[in-house]
Amino acid sequence: MLEGKAVIGESDMLQTMQQDALDLAAKALDFYDVTEPTEIARFIKKEFDGIYGPGWQCIVGTDFGSFVTHCYGCFIHFCIGNLAILLFRGSAGPEAEATQFSTLEAVKA
Repeated sequence: MLEGKAVIGESDMLQTMQQDALDLAAKALDFYDVTEPTEIARFIKKEFDGIYGPGWQCIVGTDFGSFVTHCYGCFIHFCIGNLAILLFRGSAGPEAEATQFSTLEAVKA
């Protein structure tokens, strides 16, 4: 496991859900090496799917950008050492799809 304490960058999760995310990340780092970010992400995602229901997405790495739409109360971004973890439950409703198509049409014009 990486040495150091988890530092939460941003989150809108309840405290208990945040703690689950941190605990699962620590557990994943006990099982997998920091050089296996896909396996770490898979472990955290599957555990959250099992605990909180399907639809969770997890990104793990040392250098990535993101721009995501998520369900309210289902987002956390934190770091353990130099490893960043982004965990969220995706969201797309009819209004999001309508906006997406409008944007695509505007780009084509």
